[in-house]
Amino acid sequence: MTPHADWLRPEWQVERVGALMTTRQGGVSRAPFDSLNLRAAVGDDPHAVARNQRLLADAIGAVPVYLNQVHGASVARLTATDLQPGAPVRDADASVTTEPGIACTVQVADCLPVLFAAPRGRAVGAAHAGWRGLAAGVLEATLAQVCAAAECAPQDVQAWLGACIGPTRFEVGPDVLEAFGAATTKGSTPRFVAKGPGKWYADLPALARSRLQAAGIGALGGGRWCTVSEPSRFFSFRRDRVTGRMAALVWIDRARAG
Repeated sequence: MTPHADWLRPEWQVERVGALMTTRQGGVSRAPFDSLNLRAAVGDDPHAVARNQRLLADAIGAVPVYLNQVHGASVARLTATDLQPGAPVRDADASVTTEPGIACTVQVADCLPVLFAAPRGRAVGAAHAGWRGLAAGVLEATLAQVCAAAECAPQDVQAWLGACIGPTRFEVGPDVLEAFGAATTKGSTPRFVAKGPGKWYADLPALARSRLQAAGIGALGGGRWCTVSEPSRFFSFRRDRVTGRMAALVWIDRARAG
């Protein structure tokens, strides 16, 4: 199997690195999880989810390592140990690896996935950035771990933002503004647009870009798709509540490693 034509791919050209984000296309699950739901325990048939996960692994030629995402800032360093049968699922919202054939994987259905690649694939990473994790520093922590693993500087690393809830759909309250140090007034800012009393629209990709740029990231791409606005293409928890999950993955290619 090859990656589905509808799946998203970073614009970067990083030697030895493969990366993509799935859409809801290309799997076997039935509605409302149609068709490539990659997460169990959301109400889908577990056999369908397992088949979808196998289809994804076959398509990328690497082994996705899924996390128990907790909306925090912890970063797991993945090794061959994580591929062994019975290996525990890590409690983390990001992962980093230097080993070929291991796909750093995050699951999303409105939160922002961010993929990282160091030069020549010396290290890669994936982060799940909902507003809580983003405010807690999950992107900065992932970038730091990629740099440490690859022995490079932040400006050497490329990052790509996948599909998430868009800036005209993500309604938030004052708690979110306060988490990012924004003033909870009736006015607007470049990243928070006032909607009404106590309500704003938040621009999740813009918040991520600003934090990564402040951390010194070398290059940024993506972040132009809204999961809520395209129901035929993307799962969205905010829109549907009962729905599947997509995945964003990055890996070091086995065939070109060395």
